[in-house]
Amino acid sequence: MLETVVKRERDYGTPARAAEEMVSLTIDGQEIQAPAGTSIMRAAAEAGINIPKLCATDSLEAFGSCRLCLVQIDGRRGYPASCTTPVEAGMVVRTETPKLHELRRGVMELYISDHPLDCLTCPANGDCELQDMAGVVGLREVRYGYQGANHLQSAKDESNPYFAYDPSKCIVCNRCVRACEETQGTFALTISGRGFESRVSAGQDQPFMESECVSCGACVQACPTSTLQEKTVIMMGQAEHSVVTTCAYCGVGCAFRAEMKGQEVVRMVPWKDGQANRGHSCVKGRFAWGYATHKERVLKPMIRKRISDPWREVSWEEAIGHAAAEFKRLQATYGRDAVGGITSSRCTNEETWLVQKLVRAAFNTNNVDTCARVCHSPTGYGLKQTLGESAGTQTFDSVMHADVVVVMGANPSSGHPVFASRLKKRLRQGARLIVIDPRRIELVSSPHIKADFHLQVRPGTNVALLSSLAHVIATENLIDEAYVAARCEKKAFEEWRAFVSQPENSPEAMESVTGVPAAAVRGAARLYATAGNGAIYYGLGVTEHSQGSTTVMGIANLAMATGNIGREGVGVNPLRGQNNVQGSCDMGSFPHELPGYRHISDDAVRAQFEQDWGVTLQPEPGLRIPNMFEAALGGSFKGLYCQGEDIVQSDPNTQHVAAALAAMECIVVQDLFLNETAKYAHVFLPGSSFLEKDGTFTNAERRISRVRKVMEPKNGKADWEVTVALSNALGYPMNYRHPSEIMDEIARLTPTFAGVSYEKLERLGSLQWPCTEEAPEGTPIMHVDEFVRGKGRFIITKYVASDERSTRKFPLLLTTGRILSQYNVGAQTRRTPNVMWHGEDVLEVHPQDAEDRGIASGDWVGVQSRAGETVLRAVLTDRVQPGVVYTTFHFPESGANVVTTDNSDWATNCPEYKVTAVQVVRVSQPSEWQRQWSRFTDIQQKLLAEREAAPAGK
Repeated sequence: MLETVVKRERDYGTPARAAEEMVSLTIDGQEIQAPAGTSIMRAAAEAGINIPKLCATDSLEAFGSCRLCLVQIDGRRGYPASCTTPVEAGMVVRTETPKLHELRRGVMELYISDHPLDCLTCPANGDCELQDMAGVVGLREVRYGYQGANHLQSAKDESNPYFAYDPSKCIVCNRCVRACEETQGTFALTISGRGFESRVSAGQDQPFMESECVSCGACVQACPTSTLQEKTVIMMGQAEHSVVTTCAYCGVGCAFRAEMKGQEVVRMVPWKDGQANRGHSCVKGRFAWGYATHKERVLKPMIRKRISDPWREVSWEEAIGHAAAEFKRLQATYGRDAVGGITSSRCTNEETWLVQKLVRAAFNTNNVDTCARVCHSPTGYGLKQTLGESAGTQTFDSVMHADVVVVMGANPSSGHPVFASRLKKRLRQGARLIVIDPRRIELVSSPHIKADFHLQVRPGTNVALLSSLAHVIATENLIDEAYVAARCEKKAFEEWRAFVSQPENSPEAMESVTGVPAAAVRGAARLYATAGNGAIYYGLGVTEHSQGSTTVMGIANLAMATGNIGREGVGVNPLRGQNNVQGSCDMGSFPHELPGYRHISDDAVRAQFEQDWGVTLQPEPGLRIPNMFEAALGGSFKGLYCQGEDIVQSDPNTQHVAAALAAMECIVVQDLFLNETAKYAHVFLPGSSFLEKDGTFTNAERRISRVRKVMEPKNGKADWEVTVALSNALGYPMNYRHPSEIMDEIARLTPTFAGVSYEKLERLGSLQWPCTEEAPEGTPIMHVDEFVRGKGRFIITKYVASDERSTRKFPLLLTTGRILSQYNVGAQTRRTPNVMWHGEDVLEVHPQDAEDRGIASGDWVGVQSRAGETVLRAVLTDRVQPGVVYTTFHFPESGANVVTTDNSDWATNCPEYKVTAVQVVRVSQPSEWQRQWSRFTDIQQKLLAEREAAPAGK
């Protein structure tokens, strides 16, 4: 298990170099070989020879400012810096001589002469590179006093809620500035002043909170002193052990070292060996973990008869027994299919596996669904139909080999910031960029990055735009004919080419539909088809449409037509929104599919599960989430087990969802907080946070990574144990001693996971499925020699206008998205200082639309659709185009999903969140729904506060 005493990870000083040519040299009498381009410092470190350093670190390019890493090279004058001097054949290097000792002590003496000597009380004591290097060079006295000018009284900046900046301890090594540039790509930091006056500055000498800093923590991670220091470390002191685990926020799946003091987290440090994040992080994963110990967490099971009754705290045994009895009663009264379950993409693979197994084996129904229904179900359908597998094709590292990148319907800087940093690094190296989005996202134009094309498509017309791009590629002979002939179905391709070549699909013909100038479409199509390796990354702006599945298939068509699948730097890459969206789908959480995307009606597959599980499974698909709601309102669906998902806030048409829940007789919610769904619950089973559980997550690149328990569950049980207990109470025995045994079952019954085990994950760090006998260490790149389905299948993607379109009554189109500091329904991030950046959902309105309506920035505005009305604060911006308004959905009181409708994707029922016809008017008071929400929430909070405590000893 990756649990260790806390010690600094090995730092080789400069980045590794990949080169076929190896260079032989001698360092301190030792014969060494290193790849050409490697620094002397790195070559020495890899041979176990540590050269003193301060400004050098292996996550950043060499800078050569501290002069501590000087070496002596035979036959060369002077003392060059080992970090900036590359190895040469035959070079003889000495790292330890009397002269070098003298020089290094002199350098260190100058540093210490303007540095506080408060090591015993400094928060970095024991974790300070300056302190370490003073010891390494043998500094024993400082001849220069503090009588002259110094920086010891410089004022601290404590504006950021997560870290402090103390300029008195800054050695101007530039590591933080370089980390902000090279690793994060924000360019928020600089060195202000010259010579002695030099100091790190955020923006134009601004406090960190007023600057462009995004609080990713890269600067804090890079700082060798306590100049930039986490406030938790300042308050709690140094950690005493660490555990490597995986972040529970977005689909990037960053690996972290949870540094601990007993059962308390001191800080989360991005793990250098993390194969998804490569030692980087964002503000959420790095800092926003305090929700796990928030005072509002519900830690004891509760039950009540009606939602108007106060809660009663009970023992785990009574809560589980009561829930099981209610589910049995409902099935006996209303029939087997009167109950079902919903899994969550925030839970582990093992927990999700158990929930779908419980529904199928203990409930004996297929009424199970997952929140992936409302985000990426079109990805699963569209990619399965065209390529043969329901997942993205690449690694995140693959983007570093791309020549042109298409970002469609995604905002990586906000939703997947660690991937965005890697993408921006590649763009700074010269890759080209095409952005397809109704809104001007940060990637369109930001420091050192500018998109070649921003196709500002009208919401709801993605398919029309893809058809016009394909038209250019097909009619201008830009198709990779050899690739298509070798890899794709001939007949389907010819039909597709004939379809997209029709004049009605030309950019000129589609311009009035999409709103995108034909010249820009033609330019973007030519760039994607001819610039070399072309990679497409897309998000919910593709899938959450009535033609979401069609759009995914259109993307796959483009990639196949240009030969951009099956190698590094290309591919079709869905950016999954939550930490385990991919895994929740893999685990068989859809009502029509068993794990591994195999249809429930397949007798042979079903027989395999029946033999292993010892039950007879139903052969017909169960209810999807929208069908459950309809059945509840119709009186036939009466009970729901909902683990880790807040369907009231996250699903569309909030009032419809709430009415459906109110019609049920037993809702069992398993979660951390009394969220919007739990307010309608009859049984509350307290959940465990990712810090309190063992398991695995599968990220957007199909990477399976370990989640490791860093503290004991504060509620007394891990989530998997709760599901096991419920299944046993229902009469279907589950006997697992550890989640590793659940993974063994997953591997036994899921072909793409056949080679996965905890032992292998410990050994390799992570695995990308398919992990099979043919690929025992996983599959980083999919569809290399042939597609999973054999021949790639082109599918005709005819544009069908959404039913949801602007009218005289509702003349604007509302689209939705996310913001960096908040996550999904905000249950976690709202309970952290992240609210300092984003404390409410706002409505972005174009100044022209605002002027037409007499709206000023900061005004309250009513947003009305045919589904409902809410009130938001208006912000005027030209990020949105005229006729389009935009909001986020992180705060329940905002009611963003009160106005979204029940329109959905034709194939998967994924809601059309991204296109809602609305009217916006200036108002002075909350909407009627918001007033009702406030009253209902006050009542539910009061019922929670007045809950009857469990008797002592229970």
